[in-house]
Amino acid sequence: MNTVVVNAVGEQCPIPVVKATRALRAMTEPGVLEVHVDNEIAVQNLTRMASGHRLTAKAEKRSEQEFVVTMEVSEPMGETPVEEPALTCVPDSRGGLVAAVDSAFMGRGSDELGAVLMKGFLYALSQLPQLPRTVLFYNGGAHLTCRGSGALEDLKHLEAQGVEILTCGTCLNHYGLTEDLEVGGVTNMYTIVEKLAGAGKVVKP
Repeated sequence: MNTVVVNAVGEQCPIPVVKATRALRAMTEPGVLEVHVDNEIAVQNLTRMASGHRLTAKAEKRSEQEFVVTMEVSEPMGETPVEEPALTCVPDSRGGLVAAVDSAFMGRGSDELGAVLMKGFLYALSQLPQLPRTVLFYNGGAHLTCRGSGALEDLKHLEAQGVEILTCGTCLNHYGLTEDLEVGGVTNMYTIVEKLAGAGKVVKP
């Protein structure tokens, strides 16, 4: 599958969206559009643009100033009219919501079902019109941010959009996962309490 790479590093909105839109129009066959930017706001707007065109988009934060948004293009749009790029350029969409995750499973009963539900929950967080400010992981939830977790792709997508991903360091140590953390940073109970106390709203799956 052909991959088209767009370099929009150093560009402010709406330029990354404009460049991505032009690249989409120029694609004559199915493929992958990969857009490189250096800030979370650009990631948010590119993700919103992809959603508007019904494209599957994934984002990843590779360093403090390196983000990659990947869009799967199954049908080239050619000269099909598209939304004006400036309309998708909006301010930071993160709100005051904090999500607190204390288990790798959602609900009680079947752990197999619970794992599926939790993955769906984390994906749904990334699709909210207003993104959460922070997602906290503690106790069994620490497994979700570590190597082998089925939720890593969704969590990296959230992180690339500026959502703070924090995992309890004591919990990582307890489960022997300290060296396996794959996304976000390590935190402590003081910070967890501080984040929860300062949240506009807290949601717990």
